[in-house]
Amino acid sequence: MNNEEIAKILDQAAKDATAIQQMGEKHDFSLEDAYEIQRHSINRRLDRGEKITGFKLGFTSRAKMEQMGVHDLIWGILTDEMELKPQEEVNLDRWIHPRAEPEIAFRISKDIEESIGLKEIHKYVDAMAPALEIIDSRYENFKFSLEDVVADNCSSTGYVIGDWLDLNTEISDLDIDLRIDTHVVQSGKTSAILNNPLQSLVELSRLASKAGIIIQEGQVVLAGAATAAVYLEKNQHVEAQVEELGNISFQTK
Repeated sequence: MNNEEIAKILDQAAKDATAIQQMGEKHDFSLEDAYEIQRHSINRRLDRGEKITGFKLGFTSRAKMEQMGVHDLIWGILTDEMELKPQEEVNLDRWIHPRAEPEIAFRISKDIEESIGLKEIHKYVDAMAPALEIIDSRYENFKFSLEDVVADNCSSTGYVIGDWLDLNTEISDLDIDLRIDTHVVQSGKTSAILNNPLQSLVELSRLASKAGIIIQEGQVVLAGAATAAVYLEKNQHVEAQVEELGNISFQTK
């Protein structure tokens, strides 16, 4: 089975909301292959009329990197079909075993065509906002290898972004909470995201440049999770609250 065929299976699993066995258990493929499978899967979405809206980063926690035995971040691609509206009522039946995690989102104001440094961020990013990401692995029991999760577009499923704010707030050590029905179920610090969420943009620019991909004006970047993800159930109010930046929420059904 070639990479394009694996991508078709993963894409169909996402469309049908049906879990499948880890592909890596039956088909040995490298991390490079996994990103190629990811691209094939995204191309299938684009062929159906979806548009790329940005990128999400994974393994932005050093502890998570060590746990998975890796030494670099991973990244997935976001599309407009994944974008939710603030306070939207979301039907969980469209996914397999969805989880939510609080994040910070950034908005790109100028194409990023090469690797950039922290001091250059303000030339390319004009706003930030509190955000929630919904992740949903297409694999049974939410278990996967590094190669499997990258091939599965890093579990990218859905996201919702709050009000955009100027980049004039120090965000390297802010409190960030995930609330379910007003109860705090996860708490963390933005410093858990590479010590500074802005560093995620630096790392993404490096990875994208290496892959020959331009991060385009108007696209969004989810910097990575600051807490563990929480499994979602129906009839919940899900909210992320970020110190200084505000909150964002949605409702499940």
